[in-house]
Amino acid sequence: MSRRVPRLLALSCALGLALAVPSAAHAQRVHLLAVTGLSGEPAYRLLFESAASALVDSARARWRVADSSLILLAEDMNSTRLFAKGRATRSDIAKSFLTLSQRVAPGDIVLVFLVGHGSGDGAESRVSLPGPDATAADFAGWIAGFTKQTVVFVNAASGSGDFAETLKGPRRVIVTATRTALERNETRFAAPFVRALTTDEADADKDGRVSVLEAFAYARREVARAYESDKRLLTEHAVVSDSTLARSVSFGAPKSTTTDPRAAALVAERSELEAQVATLRGRKDKMTPAAYEAELERLLVQVAQKTQAIRALSGGTKP
Repeated sequence: MSRRVPRLLALSCALGLALAVPSAAHAQRVHLLAVTGLSGEPAYRLLFESAASALVDSARARWRVADSSLILLAEDMNSTRLFAKGRATRSDIAKSFLTLSQRVAPGDIVLVFLVGHGSGDGAESRVSLPGPDATAADFAGWIAGFTKQTVVFVNAASGSGDFAETLKGPRRVIVTATRTALERNETRFAAPFVRALTTDEADADKDGRVSVLEAFAYARREVARAYESDKRLLTEHAVVSDSTLARSVSFGAPKSTTTDPRAAALVAERSELEAQVATLRGRKDKMTPAAYEAELERLLVQVAQKTQAIRALSGGTKP
């Protein structure tokens, strides 16, 4: 393993620094559970953590989600100790859903975001986790009690397609990175989907809010563009279960309430750097290991610098 890998893992901690940039609250409260599954190698872990931490940062800074309603479960607590509330195990996921069930009110939005590697089919489709894997049937059971809330369930893992059929139901939007469980190659959906939700890039009507459908459409376009750029056959086809409901569920705050445009600009710049990390992943097999690791380190250093600058603007407030 390259000598750069330990430093890359250390740098990934910076991706989890929480922001404290104020924004306006909105009528519906949002609750977020983000889970990063088994990565298999350091580069994937950095990418999974980057997507999840960006989502958590935005939920806190742009959507004003309370810390008590923000839960991030990570594969490795040592590398993400600055922001993770637990390890991404089946038992901790179950406990997290129980915790959220005690915080939600009727009309609230529960956003579940999974990123990692998946396998299996039907109700036994699963996301790879430390210890026993969690299946689609498990998640169906865990979200069954949220009948008075809108559940937005995003499985950005490979082989995630069968989650849609197992989890579908009233007041639920299910988004999967693949159309079937057979699309098992690594997916690129997570990064652009998170970028759409956490920046203004997918905000078609420029009202400062992004609907699930807008984010989904943006991510699909970006994924297709990445494959076309690499001259590779598209091996992932994202699916959304309820486009009507997906159009009505939005995240963000009106632009007129933004209090610090410098922070918003820095967040957008960091998201662009993270998008470059995702693109780099797609080019890995065309690069030498040394060149790949050097470029990855360069980008992650810049991501860490942006994160530190955002914290400086907010007075260095800790999560």
